[in-house]
Amino acid sequence: MSSTIALLALLSWPFVVWIFYNRMGPGRALIWSVLGGYMVLPELAKINLPMLPDPDKHMLPALAAAVLSWLMLGKSLPVFTGNMLIRVLVAGFLISPVFTALLNMDPVVLGYGRDIQGMRIYDSIAIAGTEAMYLLPLFLARRDLATPEAMRDLLMALVIAALLYTGPILIETVMSPRLHIWVYGYFQHDMSQAVRFGGWRPFVFMPHGLWVAFFVLSCLIAAGVMLRLGPAPARVWQLPVFLLTCALLILCKSFGPIAYALAAAPLVFLAKPRLILVIAGLLAVVVILYPLLRGLHLVPVDYIASFAGDLSEDRAQSFGYRLMNEDLLLERAAERPLFGWGGYGRGFLYDPDTGALETVADGAWIIRIGAFGWIGYIVQFGLLCLPLWLLSREARLRPGSVGLPAAGVALILGLNLVDLLPNATLTPLTWLMAGAVLGMAEALRNQREAAGAALRQSQPRRTII
Repeated sequence: MSSTIALLALLSWPFVVWIFYNRMGPGRALIWSVLGGYMVLPELAKINLPMLPDPDKHMLPALAAAVLSWLMLGKSLPVFTGNMLIRVLVAGFLISPVFTALLNMDPVVLGYGRDIQGMRIYDSIAIAGTEAMYLLPLFLARRDLATPEAMRDLLMALVIAALLYTGPILIETVMSPRLHIWVYGYFQHDMSQAVRFGGWRPFVFMPHGLWVAFFVLSCLIAAGVMLRLGPAPARVWQLPVFLLTCALLILCKSFGPIAYALAAAPLVFLAKPRLILVIAGLLAVVVILYPLLRGLHLVPVDYIASFAGDLSEDRAQSFGYRLMNEDLLLERAAERPLFGWGGYGRGFLYDPDTGALETVADGAWIIRIGAFGWIGYIVQFGLLCLPLWLLSREARLRPGSVGLPAAGVALILGLNLVDLLPNATLTPLTWLMAGAVLGMAEALRNQREAAGAALRQSQPRRTII
């Protein structure tokens, strides 16, 4: 689904990115290129290119930033550099889809002439190109956002973004999600999903109300960190902004992000950066192990279902339906565990009589495993989790080396990873933050190693005669 104005908006965004790079430093230009595109560009619209990935709002801003930063500033991308494990994960992320396509060239037989086509050689090239596009924000942020000042700029941009989204959220809370229709001529989802607790939850220009809610949560954490940092005179306006983001999060009417906010608040205002990083790293451990624990039935789903039932009968029914689908999809994924079933919906289950779709995938983890197998899951979530572990290690080895802004960005990333278990809220901002955290971890490691080398050289050599 698309419209002429939606395509024009996509085609015009590189010009907007050019303006950013003309008027801002590389770091801020990158932040606003990706963040601004995510906030205002249309959903579902793509630019159809022959034999190439079709850029959309999740690819085009970073692609434009990469090209313009190279043309205007002469900056290349650090892809296969740094930590050896990062290099392996990047290579696996780009190469494993090729194996997925080559191992799924057979059709999926549904009966009654409703077979699903097999993957093609063309698909392997297209998927690999698409995966490379998705990684661009990580590489760009790794290069341009690896400083404490850039981390602070990223948090400030999120605070400003909350202010810019205040009007749209209020409009859609009162009038229902209409802005995407008014601007681009079509609705990006199912309107029934916008009804919650007897009112409306906003979608604005994002895929779903859940995406808006997590975006506002990210802005809330950023506002909390900036409020804590001060200075004191700035708190006169920082406190109202923080309270405003709290109100916006409530208006989004999504239980998960509100629960995340309640859990994160003590960390944002009281914890030291090192503790925040430890907790973010632990969240990453839980996320990376969750599919394995889920498959081994070691996740206490009965307790969680009972807790959800105490909160709301609707939440309990939704959670139970989600668990049922996850069990079915895990069984399906187990038939091709390493590289998955590929695209075209091959990894879902269908009614043998009618060919109708019988399963729904919500969480990013189960979507990834079904399409690209355990290899695809490990390389993707490894790239998202490893930066948190690396930065946490640097904070442990050099106490005081990581400040509160970097810890705040890491906390947002850690909560986003947790949200990828029930939802598919993997966005360009997720990759941007992962790249920023990775870049800072690598910069701190280089500083530590350089200091160690200088210390060894300064020590007098002892000669034994």
